[in-house]
Amino acid sequence: MMSATTPRPGDDAPPGTPGTGEDICPDCEGTGRIGQRRCETCGGSGKVDKGIGGG
Repeated sequence: MMSATTPRPGDDAPPGTPGTGEDICPDCEGTGRIGQRRCETCGGSGKVDKGIGGG
């Protein structure tokens, strides 16, 4: 299991980084699984941290 501060492969930045927010994993669509396997993009959490805002 990953730590709450460990970036997942699909994260734009480590959790809690200013200017980021939690989003549903685009690969497993939030389930944490792809078929019978744990999703590698989100580490099985179903969530990824993405940059928000812009300008």
